[in-house]
Amino acid sequence: MEDPVQLKEKGNECFQNKDYDKAIEYYTKAIQLTKEKKVLATLYRNRAACHLKKENYVPAASDASRAIDIDASDIKALFRRSQALEKLGKLDQAFKDVQRCVTMEPNNKTFQEILRRLNSDIQDKLKIQFSTDSRVERMFEVLLDESDDKERKEKAANNLIVLAREDAGAERIFRNNGLNLLMQLIDTKNPEMMLAAIRTISGMCSRHKSRALAVLHFVGLDKICSIMALDNEEIALATSSLFQTILDNFGGEDSKEHRGKDEALVLDTSKDVKMIITRLLEMLIQKSVSGHGRDQALNLLIRNVPRKDLAIKDNTRSLDTIDMGLKKILKVAGQFPELSDCLPLTENTCLTASILLNNLYCDLRGDDERETYRKICEGYVTSKFDPQSMEKNLHAIQCMSALLQGPVDVGNAILALQGVMEMMVALCASEREIDQMVAVEAIIHAASKASRANFIISNGITLMKDIYKKSTNEKIKIRALVGLCKLGSAGGTDYALRQFSEGSTEKLAKQCRKWLCNPKIDTRTRKWAIEGMAYLTLDADVKDDFVQDEPAMQAMFELSQSADKTILYAVALVMVNCTNSYDVKEKIPELVELAKLSKQHVPEDHPKDKKDFVQQRVKRLIKAGVVSALAVMLKADSAILTDQTKELMARVFLALVEDVRDRGKIVAQGGGKILLPLALQGTDIGKIKASHALAKIAAIADPEIAFPGERIYEVVRPLVSLLNTELDGLQNYEALMSLTNLSAKSEKLRQKNNQGEGTA
Repeated sequence: MEDPVQLKEKGNECFQNKDYDKAIEYYTKAIQLTKEKKVLATLYRNRAACHLKKENYVPAASDASRAIDIDASDIKALFRRSQALEKLGKLDQAFKDVQRCVTMEPNNKTFQEILRRLNSDIQDKLKIQFSTDSRVERMFEVLLDESDDKERKEKAANNLIVLAREDAGAERIFRNNGLNLLMQLIDTKNPEMMLAAIRTISGMCSRHKSRALAVLHFVGLDKICSIMALDNEEIALATSSLFQTILDNFGGEDSKEHRGKDEALVLDTSKDVKMIITRLLEMLIQKSVSGHGRDQALNLLIRNVPRKDLAIKDNTRSLDTIDMGLKKILKVAGQFPELSDCLPLTENTCLTASILLNNLYCDLRGDDERETYRKICEGYVTSKFDPQSMEKNLHAIQCMSALLQGPVDVGNAILALQGVMEMMVALCASEREIDQMVAVEAIIHAASKASRANFIISNGITLMKDIYKKSTNEKIKIRALVGLCKLGSAGGTDYALRQFSEGSTEKLAKQCRKWLCNPKIDTRTRKWAIEGMAYLTLDADVKDDFVQDEPAMQAMFELSQSADKTILYAVALVMVNCTNSYDVKEKIPELVELAKLSKQHVPEDHPKDKKDFVQQRVKRLIKAGVVSALAVMLKADSAILTDQTKELMARVFLALVEDVRDRGKIVAQGGGKILLPLALQGTDIGKIKASHALAKIAAIADPEIAFPGERIYEVVRPLVSLLNTELDGLQNYEALMSLTNLSAKSEKLRQKNNQGEGTA
């Protein structure tokens, strides 16, 4: 038979007799012979029905689609395609086909019933598809499948981290063997997989004490410490964050926000906290711990050992830490990279150790506790002095440097011991470069008081000059230069008290700027040039020259963005000096005259410290990009970004916004965003300075531009804090002006202001 119509009829007979294979054979032959579209549509539709009966759903959907392509209104083809698509699991596409059928035959109850059923099935499928268990299972499958592509793995890792931050998600991960699977990810040694696993575990522990305790015991304290000890900065930081999350739970932080329902069943965790602190102290002196791991151990101790509020009487953690680990901290603080057998360090390790030493000392409650602390330090340092071992002597001197940068009272007490200062000066005369380097650094830190500076000027200034002139090692030369800078600035801002002859200070500053702008010198060495400028910019001639040297300013800003965060304080200090934003005692004319009559010294102001010169320097700093530099500095996630450094930054900002004409530029560069954290965290003086700077901006700027989004509501609290009778009238006035400007924007802001004022 060559007639397509007859072939179709034969196919229909076979279909009626349930001989579907034969029917398909007839329909296929007819399709090959005919070109008439109407007949072709019928043949494809009929063959699709045969495939449906045989449960061959892919060819069924394909044939139905061909029929629909010829005749879009073929309701039978649409229905058959929907049946095939449903069986293939493509419910959303099947639903659309049935919808079209209902549109064409709205009274057809069969279509209506199928449409309702498909809708219900789709909803059920979505629930299953997006259920937490299913999501967790799919993510782990992707992450643990070595053959899966990198992009899918990264997506799964990010999704897992997000899921762990939800209580339901964290609970499902925890209860469905999630910890075991996460440990498998960590054991892959793949840094990206390890990071994803650590961050997921951290999310699971957030604000859930029982889960945090379970994680600590399941994973094990030694295992967590070994991960943090790896020589990978991101992994060390993520593990530190996990430790902090666990300690926040154990310490009762944010107790109102704990999500676990079984918190009451959790045992006392004070032993676990002590165990963690003990293990962190042990990490400090282990050779197997990387520099990044050591930094994070120090940061965790800084955050969790000293009291956050000195009104709390219990300082047991600090006392226990001093008893168990003060000597360990001193050992880290006394490391010097050029010494043999030095522990692995980063640029920030020794200064971070100094900060921990200082914070522990400040957390002590009485003279007896401070005396015990001093004796331990004194015993440790003096025990290292050994005529037979120069390396021990250098370690002792380096410990002195650390103490002078931290608990300075303790450092000065040890410095006053017979022979200590003399030994430091004598080391400058050594022929070994490492001896000179350690000694010069110690002298720089020792000359913090005029009496010390005078001692060194009279006993060792010639040696330091010789080192600077004769040494061929740039690292030593620049340190000697900084020593000379510090000695030259011992008179502070007093124009009459210059340690060196006229012009010497400017020469030192010029050399510092030259070192600073030399990119061939390593960052660790160049930072000393900024240290020198931090001392020398107390001189108005020096700071005026510095702000006119744009390459030097840019070099300083670039260095502030480097991995070496020890530079932050010096950079902030240079900015404070250049803007004259340090505290200056008011001169009372009557007292000045009285001092002159009694032949007492009266501090003199430098001509270039007058208001006009200061304003010019401020404008040059703004033009050079000081706001962006401050923004980068503030992002530093390090204990080295101390409250004192933040206070310096707040002082600089207050000076920058003094001129109304400059405030628009500050806002355009993100000044409002940067000021908020400074106004909320730091020293009391720093918070007031930053809040005052915010008030100056908010008083005249469009609040929605200066503080976009939700930030506009966050600015109210620091502004309200200025409404205090103990503050001066200008601060009160500008706070009121700024709150008035904010209140004019919306009812919600007015309510926020009213609430703030009520609290105040």
